[in-house]
Amino acid sequence: MDKQHLQCSPCPVEFTVSMVEGKYKLVILHQLSIHGIMRFNELMRQFPNITQRTLTRQLRELESDALINRQVYSEIPPKVEYSLSETGKSLHSILLQLENWGLDYMANNPK
Repeated sequence: MDKQHLQCSPCPVEFTVSMVEGKYKLVILHQLSIHGIMRFNELMRQFPNITQRTLTRQLRELESDALINRQVYSEIPPKVEYSLSETGKSLHSILLQLENWGLDYMANNPK
């Protein structure tokens, strides 16, 4: 590979971070990894400080990046469920490692 190609190629870490950046994206992915399928209001309850607008935006971005699936049921009232896509499921072990790292850090660095 030449230097020009290396400079134009995105860094894989930067690319990955761009897909999951956002205050709630990783924790949304983590909750879906734990629970499998969740409805919008279930996700809202998991994050008491999130606004409906922010959650909607984060979910749309995750869906656009093919990390989650959005299933809409045609019934009254409308029912929408979110779950990890196959690509999103491939993040499960990484999310588990982040959780374990956080637990370890919190146990060894109390505030």
